[in-house]
Amino acid sequence: MRYIALLRGINVGGKNIIKMSELRAAFHELSFKNVGTYINSGNVFFDSDNTDEAALKYACEGLIADKFNLDIPVCVISASDLHEAIAHAPPWWNNMPDARHDTFFMIPPMTSENFLDRIGQIKEEYEKLSFHKRVVFWSAFMATFNRTRIAKTVTRDKSMYRAITIRNANTTLKLAELTCNQF
Repeated sequence: MRYIALLRGINVGGKNIIKMSELRAAFHELSFKNVGTYINSGNVFFDSDNTDEAALKYACEGLIADKFNLDIPVCVISASDLHEAIAHAPPWWNNMPDARHDTFFMIPPMTSENFLDRIGQIKEEYEKLSFHKRVVFWSAFMATFNRTRIAKTVTRDKSMYRAITIRNANTTLKLAELTCNQF
């Protein structure tokens, strides 16, 4: 089965540096097949016979701790689940001009429902939120970005911030494209 591992917070601001070539080699050591990466922000796709995403998550986190001496949370999502989520994306996601469009991937045990409960009521004049399973779609107008619940809540609540990993819409769609017909 085809999977995507989304590493949280690597190669950002000169911290938690991991070269993608070294990351690919490390994933091969876990006996994953067809390992690839996309850009330098910790997007790894691979094939595995193991269908237990929790076990894959812990294997990836353990590998990163052992090989790179970093405590990095990882979200593992199957390519089929990513494609399904994108098929259920709301029509406004990645379609509003002058807006930022992101995808929030929940790192278990965080769930989308728990995440949205902790965010609270949004003001739709500033942002829009929708979710499908473990994937939250978010769009916010750039002019009022600092007024969004996401900007206010996620940056203040470090435990919540550590329980998600964020990709912009372009990266999310590219990961889907790179794993198309491979699940």
